Amino acid sequence: MTGEHEQDHGGERPPGNDVARWDERYAERGRLWSVEPNVTVAEVLAPMTPGRALDLGAGEGRHALWLARRGWQVTAVDFSAVGIDRAREQPGGDGVEWIVDDVRTWHPVPGRTYDLVLVAYLHLADEGFHRATSWLAPGGALVVVGHALRNMRDGVGGPRDPRLLYTEERLRAAATGLHIERLGEVHRDTRDGIAIDLQLVARCRSERTAP
Repeated sequence: MTGEHEQDHGGERPPGNDVARWDERYAERGRLWSVEPNVTVAEVLAPMTPGRALDLGAGEGRHALWLARRGWQVTAVDFSAVGIDRAREQPGGDGVEWIVDDVRTWHPVPGRTYDLVLVAYLHLADEGFHRATSWLAPGGALVVVGHALRNMRDGVGGPRDPRLLYTEERLRAAATGLHIERLGEVHRDTRDGIAIDLQLVARCRSERTAP
């Protein structure tokens, strides 16, 4: 996919990265990332039955818009107003709930839960994952796709800051209390070579009561 290796590392943010920098990045080009969803994200989510979805760190909205086209009721959160405005203007943008806020401090309407929480190429601290999993409805899925730590040594592209990169141990810890359906590496072809990602699909047990 054209530009896949570029679009997939840009969404990851280290702690403290400011809004102004991302607003500037989105404003300086017609579009920063591809319109199409990441290949792994699409492959994981395509078989799922649509419900209520939360896209954290939505950027220009490629995953949120794709989910909405497939029948999901989508809430998309990103702290860049420029990115969210661009997403809102895309075809189908009026079918998504767009929220400009920092995913590290934002929280849903009290009592609202989600059948899907998507964390695609976004850095979350452990507390961020704890908050995200607490918003899952019974049977809901946490889906994480991001660069593997091993990519720094053996892959191409992506951030060079190890704080932004995933290991299986870290994603397993992020899924504490959930049933892990998938956890492992995904090798992604780019024009510069193979990029090494990690994917996690973990589901809330069906007997859980909504918070």
